[in-house]
Order: sequence, then C-alpha cells, then structure tokens
Amino acid sequence: MAVRKRRGDMDPEEFRAAGHELIDWIADYRARIPQLPVQAQVKPGEVAGKLPGRAPEQAEPFSRVLADLEAVVVPGVTQVQHPRFFGWFPSNATLASVLGDLATSGLGALGITWQSAPALTEVEEVVVEWLRELTALPEGWKGVIQDTASNGCLVALLAARERATGYSETRGGLQAEPAPLTVYTTEHAHSSIPKAVALAGYGRDNLRFVDVDPVSYAMRPEALAAALAADVAAGRRPAAVVASVGTTGTTAVDPLAQIIPVARQYGMWVHVDAAMAGSALLLPEMRWLVAGVEGADSLAWNPHKWLGTVLDCSLLYVADPEHLIRVMSTSPSYLRSAVDGAVTQYKDWGIPLGRRFRALKLWFHLRLDGAEAIRARLRRDLDNARWLAGQVAATPGWRVLAPVNLQTVVLRHEPAGLVSAAGAVLDAGALNAHTLSWVDAVNTSGAALVTPSLLDGTWAVRVSIGAERTERADVEELWRLLHQAASS
Repeated sequence: MAVRKRRGDMDPEEFRAAGHELIDWIADYRARIPQLPVQAQVKPGEVAGKLPGRAPEQAEPFSRVLADLEAVVVPGVTQVQHPRFFGWFPSNATLASVLGDLATSGLGALGITWQSAPALTEVEEVVVEWLRELTALPEGWKGVIQDTASNGCLVALLAARERATGYSETRGGLQAEPAPLTVYTTEHAHSSIPKAVALAGYGRDNLRFVDVDPVSYAMRPEALAAALAADVAAGRRPAAVVASVGTTGTTAVDPLAQIIPVARQYGMWVHVDAAMAGSALLLPEMRWLVAGVEGADSLAWNPHKWLGTVLDCSLLYVADPEHLIRVMSTSPSYLRSAVDGAVTQYKDWGIPLGRRFRALKLWFHLRLDGAEAIRARLRRDLDNARWLAGQVAATPGWRVLAPVNLQTVVLRHEPAGLVSAAGAVLDAGALNAHTLSWVDAVNTSGAALVTPSLLDGTWAVRVSIGAERTERADVEELWRLLHQAASS
C-alpha cells in the first residue's frame, strides 16, 4: 500500500507508488466488470450519504481513498463498459485510450495558444487528419477536437448565424437584424440541437421540425423544401439545417444527397450530426450513410462513443475553417505570439480558451489498437445487431419497429389484443404499461441494460449494441432475458 511520507503535495515517488496501485486496481476492475450489475443499484442520495460533509483538513493515506473508490463509488456507477450494456449509445473507454488520458493528465499541458504547448496543437492536427482520411471525409476539410457533439453543433450554428447575417456579431447582433433566422431539423434529432438553437440566439420559435418518412424516420427533402418556401414567403431567413446521420431514437439517416441541394438554393449552412454513426465511416461499406456530404459545411462525430476513445473526445470538421476562425477568434494582448498567422490557434476554433491535450487519447488509441482491429469490432457489432433483428422479426408477438441501419435495434413485445396484425396500436395505455414494466424488470435486475424510447407516441425499446466486450453470446443472453421478462 502507498504510504504518504509527509503532509502536503504528493511528490513523484509517492505518486509512483500510488499510481502502481491505481493501475492495478483499474486492471482488476475492468476484468471483473462482467460480474457487476450493469445498472447502478443505489438509491438517490446513497452515495453522498457515505461521504463526509466537509473536505479533509489533513492528507489522507491513498489506501483509504482507494478503499472508498471501491466501496462507495463503484456501486454508484452504471457499468457502461459491461458486455451486457445495451443502453443509450456505446460509451466505450478502451484501455489504450485510458493510457493516453493518463498521459494527458500527467503532462498537465496548458492549451491556450500554439506557443503554450506546440505539441498539443500539432498532435491534434495530425490525429484529426488521420481520422478524416480513415473515414473518407472530403479532402480539404479541417478538424478540431471538441468536448462533445453538442458543443460541435453549437459552434456550427454560431458559424451559420454569422454567415447568414454577414457577421452581425461585429454590429448589433441578431437583435438588430431585420428578419428572424430559421433553423431546420426533425423531431428525431438529438436534444442538443434545440438547446444549441436557443443558446445561439435564434430562439426556439424559429426552429422548424421537418416531417419525416413514416417508415425510415428520415427527413423528407420535399417537406424541407416546402418549409423553406413558407418561411421565405413569411419574411424569414433560412440560416441552417441540421441533418442527422444516425438519430438517437432509431438511428435514422437523413438523405444528405437530397437535402444539401435544397439547402444550397437558400445559401444555408448544412451541419451533419453523426455523433455515434461517425465511427461506422471507418468501414468502406458503410459510407453510404454520408453520400453527398461533400456539399455540407460541417460534420461532428464522437470517437468517445462507438470508436472507444475515452470521454470526452468529439471531432468537428468544417469545409471553411477561415470562416469559423473569423467567427470564433479573440486576440487579447497577453496571448500575442511571434508565430501568429503561421500556426493553428485552436482557441479560435471553438468556445473555450483553455483546452486539454485531448488528442493524446486518440493518438494512444489509434497507435496501440490500430484501425484494423477497430474495424473488426465495428463489423462484429453490426453483425450482432442484424442477428438480433432477425430473431425478433421471426418470433411471434415481437416486432422490429425501424430499419436497422447501424448497431441499434428498436423493438417491442406486443401481447395479443394490444396491436393489430398490421402493426396498428389498439390499446396504447396497456401497451405502454406492459413495455415499461418488462424493461424496468430487465434493468433493475442488473443482468443487462436497455433503454425505452417513445416512437410515434408509444414506448419502444432500444437495444444499442456496441460495448467493447460485447460478443454474440452476450446478445443471445440479452434476447433470452428480454423474452423472459416480456413473457412474465
């Protein structure tokens, strides 16, 4: 056990001893995750109730901290690294990227300008280009690491706002503009989009939810065209459309090749939200997802989801980085550098000034695991999703509710008398109660975790396959658990 030799800051030798203990603990923890409940089993306030009400005045031994990590923290964590975690979307944290995160913290680099940490900037430039090439995004696009795709969307809508208004930020802002700006997406888009619309100053009254196809749940280009024409006729100015490649609820794919030409007629900014699905672009056979993307202005996706780079690590690519820099840049005198104009200053590519060395997580992950192994894992997950969808479709009383475009299967158990043979819901109240009851039974058991989601006003169940350690046997066991819970 690491023992503190003195009071005060931890010195390098104390850190070395404690670090060895912590790495051993993490390795043991990862090895035993399959034996832990998937969903946290604590009640509200239970974790906080085990912690002291005041901060310690004196240094504590590391052994005591590690013991509390085990006894207090672990039971209060939903195990998203568990092989039977099928909730929300994958939130993988490969151990290769964990090492990169540890190196980031150990370096303690300050990312405010190129000069404050040249390696922070240049490693980031390299790894975002590696991933642009690996995903076959357009040559000439430039990338930056954000914390999440939510922030990436906000940055994109700020850039869209300034292009639509001729840089109103240098004048009176949106409140001085003669006509309101409008933004377009679908009701199936991520919840961060309405938030970004509000925070970027458009106002939620100027957000338009475009109709979707009733089968694919993808945006209908003709409905977008009609909404645009109506807003222009009413004196509004269309500014941006946010197209989803892999919506949260069903992984629906908005057709970029048809949406982008419509948007171009109005000079609109097109942002592509591929937060989870971007990982699939490493697979040549999945690049149909973004057919036509070369006409877009920006695209965001999260390596911290399916790819497996530990949170937080999101990529934002833009076709016109100079426009983004003009919108986002600030130049306080204390940050003046002799190399200004000759280097990338990532402070001008987003909202925060100070930035962590996030690129190291990607650098470690890609170097230690390699793209080939990542592709094999992604293909495994896609195959497992198709297998599960086939089982559901072939079983009486069960239904697949949306196309399986990626690794998520949206399904429902339909007892006799609640849904017609054609799929029409006959008793929504009873069906919803049944669905939520058996989903809660699965989740509270700790044996697996899936997430319910409203689809067409009725509860469905999302099975999102993609945890790093999920194999076919885990999906088979999940199907047994779902069948058992719904039947009982």
